[in-house]
Amino acid sequence: MATYLASRLAQAAVVLAGVAVLVFSILQLVPGDPVRIALGTRYTEETGAALRERAGLDEPVLVQFVSWAGAALTGDLGVSFRSGEPVTALILERLPATVSLAGVAVLVALLIAVPLGTLSALRPRSVLDGVATVASQAGISVPDFWLGIMLIVFVAPVLSLPTGGYTPLSEDPAGWARSVLLPGITVGVTSGAVLTRFVRSSLLEASGAEHVRTARSKGLAPPTVLGWHVMRNALLPFVTVVGVQLAYLLSGVVVVEIVFSYPGLGELALQAVQSRDFPLLQGAVLLFALVFLVVNLLVDLSYAVLDPRVGTR
Repeated sequence: MATYLASRLAQAAVVLAGVAVLVFSILQLVPGDPVRIALGTRYTEETGAALRERAGLDEPVLVQFVSWAGAALTGDLGVSFRSGEPVTALILERLPATVSLAGVAVLVALLIAVPLGTLSALRPRSVLDGVATVASQAGISVPDFWLGIMLIVFVAPVLSLPTGGYTPLSEDPAGWARSVLLPGITVGVTSGAVLTRFVRSSLLEASGAEHVRTARSKGLAPPTVLGWHVMRNALLPFVTVVGVQLAYLLSGVVVVEIVFSYPGLGELALQAVQSRDFPLLQGAVLLFALVFLVVNLLVDLSYAVLDPRVGTR
């Protein structure tokens, strides 16, 4: 297990280093002068030269990368061109909102997918299965922004829910729940629809395994067969999909955040793109890559826990 963990950590470190090189290189190739765009009407030769010197843009590219990567290892992602604030502070300021949104969305998705997908798998080709299939297809087909607008127009006034902004959990738990509920449902419905299809197909595949047929032939109770022999084997691929969904949500759901004026990381990254704020964009992309790597690492470790044979390969 320790060897497996060390191997996965080493692979994650290599991938993160590659992402850092790629992100830095691509942003260097983007056309336009980021300093001129960032300063806007405040741009003069003097202010532009001062910002270039402060950001190290007058240094050779290799020196810029080594300086940026070395500082990033200590948690220093530079200073925003636009606001002049530390990038790390800007990201940490938005992180709780995105984590809250992702957490609520995953909870909504699981509350939809697990019961609906299980019932659908237990009664394949039944009326219930047909209803679940149509509902999941509708959930996948409906655009997030449209569902969000419908919730704002029809649900928010009835339940007196806010249609924008974010209230920190530490300040007002009730206000936090009210601010996260509608964006979380908007994102969670789509994810839940995807997971419902996956739960159904995984359970059906696991139900047809030879050891499950053997368990049934021995006269084991259906709940025992389902819980111990079917769901246990269907859990491995399900964990993978949930991990991918969580990583996607933590990376920021830009459209939903814009619809609800939600101050998350997705909105922050969009602002960085629009203003050519390179330090902020580099920091945001690096964080997104780190989130994917951490979630994938946790998924791999859960494999080893659920199936000890994985850790010995």
